[in-house]
Amino acid sequence: VQLQASGGGLVQAGGSLRLSCAVSGLTFSRYNMGWFRQAPGAEREFVASINWRDSYTTYKDSVKGRFTISRDNAKNTVFLQVNSLQPADTAVYYCAAVGPFTSSTIRNPARYDYWGQGTLVTVSS
Repeated sequence: VQLQASGGGLVQAGGSLRLSCAVSGLTFSRYNMGWFRQAPGAEREFVASINWRDSYTTYKDSVKGRFTISRDNAKNTVFLQVNSLQPADTAVYYCAAVGPFTSSTIRNPARYDYWGQGTLVTVSS
């Protein structure tokens, strides 16, 4: 199983990025997908998730209205559109998969089965 995250970079505050995570080695459409982030010296935290059944989405409160998670099952890819970026959003962003057929939204990173390598997002003020 491989999860390949990409799309990070250096942006100014207020800017946008589109993160992608290409997944192989599992039946993507059966897995809930999540995005997490980890800032220097901090624990990994939940950002957003999208479920397998009906693409129901869940977000960390501080990113609601700014970030959008989506998935393309035909391309085995999950996306995170990040808008109105703030310096506090600076972190390595990771995609992760849990499943198959997970029935509920999972925010705990320890419950996820597979992880990508991360992509760095740096927001300058």
